[in-house]
Amino acid sequence: MKALVQRAYSHSNYRNLSEWLRLIVLTGGGQVFVQAIGFICGVLVIRLLSTQEYALYSLANTMLGAMTILADGGISAGVMSQGGKVWNDPQKLGAVLATGLNLRRKFAFVSLVVCMPILVFLLHRHGASPLTTILIVLSVIPAFYTFLSTSLLEIVPKLHQDIRRLQITQVQTNLGRLTLYLFTLFSFPWAFLAVLASGLPQVYANKRLRKISSDYVKFDQKPDKAVAKGIISIVRRIMPSSIYHCLSGQITIWLISIFGSTTGVAEAGALGRLAVVINIFGVMIAVLLTPRFAKLPTVRSILYKRYIQIIASLFILSVFIISVVAVFPDNVLWVLGKAYSNLQSELVLCSISACLTLIAGASFGLCSSRGWAISPLIIIPLDIIAIIAGIQLIDISALEGVFKLNILVASIFVIINLTFSFLKINSHSSAELAH
Repeated sequence: MKALVQRAYSHSNYRNLSEWLRLIVLTGGGQVFVQAIGFICGVLVIRLLSTQEYALYSLANTMLGAMTILADGGISAGVMSQGGKVWNDPQKLGAVLATGLNLRRKFAFVSLVVCMPILVFLLHRHGASPLTTILIVLSVIPAFYTFLSTSLLEIVPKLHQDIRRLQITQVQTNLGRLTLYLFTLFSFPWAFLAVLASGLPQVYANKRLRKISSDYVKFDQKPDKAVAKGIISIVRRIMPSSIYHCLSGQITIWLISIFGSTTGVAEAGALGRLAVVINIFGVMIAVLLTPRFAKLPTVRSILYKRYIQIIASLFILSVFIISVVAVFPDNVLWVLGKAYSNLQSELVLCSISACLTLIAGASFGLCSSRGWAISPLIIIPLDIIAIIAGIQLIDISALEGVFKLNILVASIFVIINLTFSFLKINSHSSAELAH
C-alpha cells in the first residue's frame, strides 16, 4: 500500500496537478487579496465623493483607460509574443523589453495629445469649473505615465511565472493606494486627489517590477530593429481595433456622458466598480494562463485542448456570477450606499455585460499572446452595425438601455473572437506542422 501511494505521488500527472493547484491557489489567493484592497479603494471613492465629484472622477478614470489603450496599441501583445520565443535568454528578452518601452514612449505622446482635449470637453460639459478641470488634467498625466511601463514590466515575471513576487508588488501598491485615499479623501473629497492617489503608488510598483525583472533580463540592451519590426507588425494588426475598442469598450460612460445626466455618469461608474470584482479572473488568466499559452508548442490538439478548457471554465463561472447577482441584488448594492440602492435591474445587466467582456477579453488575450490578430476590417464594421442597430432599438438615454446595448456589443465580440480563435488555431497549427 505504501509503495502504491509513493508511486501515485511520483506520477507525472500528480505532479502536474499539484503544481497547477499550487499556482492557482497562489495566484487566486493573491489576486483575491489584491482585488479586495482595490475594491475597498473603489468603495471608499464612491462613498466619500459627492455624486458630482464621482461623475468627474469616472470621466477622468475612463479617459485614463482609453489613453492607456491607445498608448499600447498592441505593443504589450507584441512584447509578449516576441518575449515568449526568447523568454529564457536574458539578453534577447532584454532587447525585446527595451524595444517595447521605446515604442511605448512614442505612442504615449500621441495618445496624450489626442485624448486631453476630449477630457477637457467632457469635464466642462458636466459642470467642472476651470480650476477643477486643470487639476484633474494635471492629476491624470502622471497617473498615465506611471501606468505605461507597468504592463510591459509585468511581462517578464509572467513569462517566468514569478507569481509570488509579482503579487507581493501588487499588494503593496494597492495598500499604498488605500493609504493615500484614507489620508486625503476623508478631509478633501475631490476627484483630482482620487486620480492622483491612484497613480502615485504605481511609481513604487514600476521600481519593484524593474528589480524583479533584472533577475531575468539584461536592462542594458538597446532597442532591436528586427524585434521592433516584429512588434510593429502586430501593432499594425491590433492598433485599429485598439483605437476602436478604447471607444466601444467604455461605451457605457461615453453614451451616458453625452446623452445622459451627471447622475447617470456617477451611477454607471459606481456599477462599473462592482463589475471590477469580476476582473480578478481576467487578471488570473493574464498572469497564469496567457503566458503559458504563448509558450505552447504549435500543435493543434494541444492548443485546442487548452483553449477550450479556459473558455469553457469562464462560461461556467459567468453563469454562477450572474445567478448570484440576480438572486441577491440588494445585498450587492448595499456596498455602494443609499445613493445607488435602486439600481437592481441595472446591476444584473452590468454583471452580464462584464462577464461577456471577460470571455471576449480572455479569448483576445490568448490569441494576441501568440501574435494572432483578427483583421479590423472584419470586427469594426460588424461592431458598428451592432451599435447602430442597438441604438435604433434601445433607448440609450437611460442607464438600463445603455447596459443592454453593452450586452449586444459584448456578445458580438464573444462570437467573433471565439470563431477567429478556432479558425486560427486550426490553420496556424496546420501550417506549422506542414512546414
